[in-house]
Amino acid sequence: MKYPFDRNFSFPGRTFVDRLLTFYDNWRVTARERRKVDKITIIPAKDAPALSASDLPLVFVTHNEIALIPAFLSHYRRLGVTRFICLDDVSTDGTREYLMEQPDVDVWTSPVRFEAARRGRRWREALFERYGYNRWYVNLDSDEFLVYDQCLREPLKALINVLEEHDIKRLPAPMLDFYPSSEAKSGSGNMPWHVVDHIDSSGYEVNLQKRGISVKGGPRKRLFSEDNELIKYPLVYWDKDCRFGSSIHRPLPYSRNFSPIWGVLLHFKFFTNYREKIAEAASDKQHYNGSQHYQAMKSEIDKVGAIDFVGETSIRFLNPEQLVDLGFMPTIEFDPDDERLTPSRNWRTA
Repeated sequence: MKYPFDRNFSFPGRTFVDRLLTFYDNWRVTARERRKVDKITIIPAKDAPALSASDLPLVFVTHNEIALIPAFLSHYRRLGVTRFICLDDVSTDGTREYLMEQPDVDVWTSPVRFEAARRGRRWREALFERYGYNRWYVNLDSDEFLVYDQCLREPLKALINVLEEHDIKRLPAPMLDFYPSSEAKSGSGNMPWHVVDHIDSSGYEVNLQKRGISVKGGPRKRLFSEDNELIKYPLVYWDKDCRFGSSIHRPLPYSRNFSPIWGVLLHFKFFTNYREKIAEAASDKQHYNGSQHYQAMKSEIDKVGAIDFVGETSIRFLNPEQLVDLGFMPTIEFDPDDERLTPSRNWRTA
C-alpha cells in the first residue's frame, strides 16, 4: 500500500551539505529579521492575565468564523487547552462578541489588518512576546482542528511529553482540506467533520527543502492547480530564537522543522459557508498576492454556482484512527503511567 505520507519520516536523505544549507539560510534570514525593528500594535479587548506555569495556551487568529468558533473551542478544551489567546481581525459576524463572553478566551485587536501584519505573523510574534517565552504554545487558525494518534484519549500535554522525550521542539502537521459532498449524512454531532466530511485520500507530494518539510496537493491542487503549502506547526516550543520570518509554514529556526509528522490538521476552508467566505476573501484582498487563489475559486463559483469537490481520490472521513490506517500519521507510544498527566487525563470521562 502506498501511504500519503511517510509513516516514520526520519529523513535519512539529509546530508551534511543539506544541513549546512539549512544552517546558512537560517543565519541569513534570522539576521534580516533582527534588523526589522518595527513593532506592531495589539490591544486587549478584555482582561488578559498572565499565564501560569501549568497553563497550556492556544494562540489563534480569526476573522468572521462564528460558524466554527464554538466547535473550535470545544475541541481544544477537550484536548487540554486552558487559555485561548485570540487576535480578532475586525470580525463583523458575532465572532468577537461570542469570544468576549468566554471566560478562558483573551481577545486582542489591532489597528493593522491581516495583510499589513505580514498575514498575521507579526500579531502572533507580539502575542508570544506578551505572554512569555520558553514554553509550549498551540499555534493555529480558527478553521484548523489538530488530531493525532489516540487524541480521543490522550491530551496535548501527553503529546508534548513525547516530543520532549525525543528532543523535538515543534510538531509539523499537514493540513487536510475538508469539503462537502452530495451524499446524505448519517449520525450526529457538533463538530465540523460531522457536516463537511470528505478529504482527498492521496495525491500529495512530500519532500524536504532547506527550510523544512514541504507538503502539497489535495483538492486545491487537483481542482485549481494551486501549489499551496500544506505543512504547518500547530504545536511549538517558543523561545527567543523563534520567529516566523517570511512564512508561517517555515518558522525560524529552520533546523526545528524536520521533526516527524505525528499529527494532522483538519482544515475547514470549505465549510458550509465557503461561497460567502471565498467571496469575502477575494474582495478583501488580505491574503497572498491579492488573494489570487481566492479569486480563482470565486471565478469557478460565479460560473457554476458551486464547486464540485468530489473526485476519484475522495473518501469520507470517519475518525482520527482512520488517518493512522491510511498512513497520514503514525501511531504514538504514550506512557500510561506518567504521573504528570493524572489531572489532565480526567477530561476523558467528561
